[in-house]
Amino acid sequence: MNIFADFDARIKKALQALELKTTDGAEVDLSRVGVEPPRDPSHGDIATNAAMVLSKAVGQNPRELAVKIGEALKNDADVGSVDVAGPGFINLRLKDTYWHRQLAIMLGSGLNYGRSKLGYGHRVNVEYVSANPTGPMHVGHCRGAVVGDALANLLKFAGYDVAKEYYINDAGAQIDVLASSVMLRYREALGEQIGDIPPGLYPGDYLVPVGQALASDFGTKLLEMPEDEALAIVKDRTIDAMMAMIREDLAALNVHHDVFFSERTLHANNAKLIRSAINDLTLKGHVYKGKLPPPKGQLPEDWEDREQTLFRSTDVGDDIDRPLVKSDGQFTYFAADVAYFKDKYDRHFDEMIYVLGADHGGYVKRLESLARAVSGGTAKLTVLICQLVKLYRNGEPVRMSKRSGEFVTLRDVVEEVGRDPVRFMMLYRKNDAPLDFDFAKVTEHSKENPVFYVQYASARCHSVFRQAMEQLGIGEEALAASAQHFHLLADESEIALIRKLAEYPRLVETAALHQEPHRLAFYLYDLASSLHTQWNKGTENPDLRFIKVNDPNLSQARLGLVQVVSKVLASGLSIIGADAPTEMR
Repeated sequence: MNIFADFDARIKKALQALELKTTDGAEVDLSRVGVEPPRDPSHGDIATNAAMVLSKAVGQNPRELAVKIGEALKNDADVGSVDVAGPGFINLRLKDTYWHRQLAIMLGSGLNYGRSKLGYGHRVNVEYVSANPTGPMHVGHCRGAVVGDALANLLKFAGYDVAKEYYINDAGAQIDVLASSVMLRYREALGEQIGDIPPGLYPGDYLVPVGQALASDFGTKLLEMPEDEALAIVKDRTIDAMMAMIREDLAALNVHHDVFFSERTLHANNAKLIRSAINDLTLKGHVYKGKLPPPKGQLPEDWEDREQTLFRSTDVGDDIDRPLVKSDGQFTYFAADVAYFKDKYDRHFDEMIYVLGADHGGYVKRLESLARAVSGGTAKLTVLICQLVKLYRNGEPVRMSKRSGEFVTLRDVVEEVGRDPVRFMMLYRKNDAPLDFDFAKVTEHSKENPVFYVQYASARCHSVFRQAMEQLGIGEEALAASAQHFHLLADESEIALIRKLAEYPRLVETAALHQEPHRLAFYLYDLASSLHTQWNKGTENPDLRFIKVNDPNLSQARLGLVQVVSKVLASGLSIIGADAPTEMR
């Protein structure tokens, strides 16, 4: 249960009972009344701005109105005290019995605690990674992969119908260069001395096995074919090999897509899908023939000082109109974007989320305008930009990978520090903020390493369960009966831990609404800190230990509390894509 949604309903019901009227006698609008945790936990458990947002409409002093509302809220059986602060903020402190009931609900919900119906009936397409299939994935792709995957998991947990999608950029000049690069490695595999890789081709050693496989399968036959026929074969085989490698890289990071969409399908059958999408925009009045003025600064590759077929994107929010068909009849790269978005829209998604790298900031407005034009404003498009990741080892920049020849690969990072630290730390900053990733820091066993600190909390929970079995004979399967003893949890630090657990449903919904999975990583760190703090208090004060051999009922109540902490940690880590260990090794 989302306790803030619960009290939002209760407070609005109390406001309706007061029969407040506006100065002209109309019903008051309660839509701006908000309920949230107080900024300072010492002020209470629930805060509302009701008096602040209603005072002007009803013609009353906000503080006086707050006192009146507060008196009404004191009638709620779960409210222990009401405090009016400052100019009219209302803070509620709830009775321990309310928290005990909430803990029982949490315990009964297990791993489903926090799961929401927020997105029920909404279909969302999350496209992320979408790296060119020209080589192994690098650490820049890593951040987008984690952000996109965790966001998709979060949205699913919040009730949305989600598809995880990868757009394969397997058309265009870079694929021609890739095929030429592999052709060189094929000749090398046949025994030819190729010397240094010519500038402009891909130099990485990862293409050597592709050339060797072609030599094994075709012998010298490719050299005997017309060049265009040979390159077509090489292109197909190479894309398959690159995508197999990319899938393996993603699997190492625990990333698995539902859909792999090939750009080449848009260009198939004389670019049927692209032509259809442009025709659709034309019928809607968004396409015209014209010339674009030269843009300021460096000219883009697709700019021409000639009449072209243009998308009237300025009518739907863009800065400039966008070319779709060049003067020579060739489609622009953006024309494929149009067809791809329309394909998603035709698959009946309500929202399309694109997770892109820092170099794609200029795509935001053109894609948003495209969504408005294609859907008539009925579909939402969101672009999340992932800023750069800088790699360090003990504060020193990490050099490029020998395997790639140009960059540090995703696989290099995962193999050195492990999947879980990579996933967690890629979310420990908001996606649009730069991220420093230090190999040494993410593997140290300390509070300063967030992923260790959170996973250690999970391991500690299971250590408590093992002790309970050894000392009291109580196994995890018996903890369902703990709820009958929750009234024994009376220490303020225990109630504070329940409060922290009660934040989880609201956190899930807020993070999903704002599409910010990093909030989950921050919350898990705070929850882990609360668990460790309670453990340390038990070390200092035996009365606060989770297990008291001479008081089995209190022990079972505390074990139930630890069980809920364990489940919330496991739930949150699962959304992030990391494990909740039962012990640390």
